[in-house]
Amino acid sequence: MYLNNPNIKLPENPDTIVWKYLDLSKFLDLLMSKKLFMSRSDKFEDQYEGTFSEPTYEEIKKLSIDNPDFLHYYKTHREKVAISSWHINEYESFAMWQIFTQNSEGLAIQSTIGRLQNALIPENCYKQYIGEVNYIDYKKEYIPFDDMFFPFLFKRKSFQYEREVRIITDVAEKKISLNDGLKINVDICQLIEKIYIHPKSENWYKNLVIELVKQLGFDFTIEKSDLESDILI
Repeated sequence: MYLNNPNIKLPENPDTIVWKYLDLSKFLDLLMSKKLFMSRSDKFEDQYEGTFSEPTYEEIKKLSIDNPDFLHYYKTHREKVAISSWHINEYESFAMWQIFTQNSEGLAIQSTIGRLQNALIPENCYKQYIGEVNYIDYKKEYIPFDDMFFPFLFKRKSFQYEREVRIITDVAEKKISLNDGLKINVDICQLIEKIYIHPKSENWYKNLVIELVKQLGFDFTIEKSDLESDILI
């Protein structure tokens, strides 16, 4: 189970569908280790990840005049937070296939908000939350900073297409050092509802995925994406 934080918002319906698009090697690592990899927040391509909007930064700078450690703590906290990103969508997304999978050898995990919540196995050594990302204008809009997780739940409007929900892990209290990220324990059968194979993949690739999943002892429904299905005229 994940920790409940009333300040962090999620879709109310636990059956809201979410997706994770990834390549075969990362998928197999998930199944074999039974652990979900989470990237360190300052290792994302977006350099604004975990930072504040301009109005918020100006306010924090004022507060830091008498307490310089205040600003330093917020900057270094990014090194202590790891994130797993999921895409909210009732249907699979052509854009997400393009962005997050290489060539035609990728796949997508279909899950739900409720499954994500139930898949997290309690960890004694750090805090975990799930939250929906807000997309704002970083030059004009304000990010609250009364909760240490808020900077990781806001992104620039340019990323609105991601429709992202995040699993967030904070290791700051236990002084754990993160390199590229962190692997957390998850209940794989709760996490994964269905698997979709890349729409441009060959049949042999789908059969390979089915065989590998079977050999690893799992029984997921595996389907080929229908984005490339035959036209009817």
